[in-house]
Amino acid sequence: MGADEHHLRGAGITDRASCYTALGEAVNGPGGYYGGNLDALADCLRGGFGAEPPFTLVWHEAAVARRLLTGRVEIAGRGLSYFEALVHTLREGGVTVLLR
Repeated sequence: MGADEHHLRGAGITDRASCYTALGEAVNGPGGYYGGNLDALADCLRGGFGAEPPFTLVWHEAAVARRLLTGRVEIAGRGLSYFEALVHTLREGGVTVLLR
């Protein structure tokens, strides 16, 4: 794995909290933090919390999170599922997200 590529293991993601735990560990190692909600994630993407964009996030088993991270979120006048909002926030912050 190159320094510009991080792997998110999505099989254990069952809710928002487990998603942010998995994301933090994927990006910053065991026990790592990379946000706990969409606003905190956006703050992390601006720097000072470990990995700084641009980088690539390879999200393995993304279908698990897509199925479980539901609920609607308004972003830029669009109603998105929480999963879609998370991916949108990452991409807007300069992360290339590859869903596997």
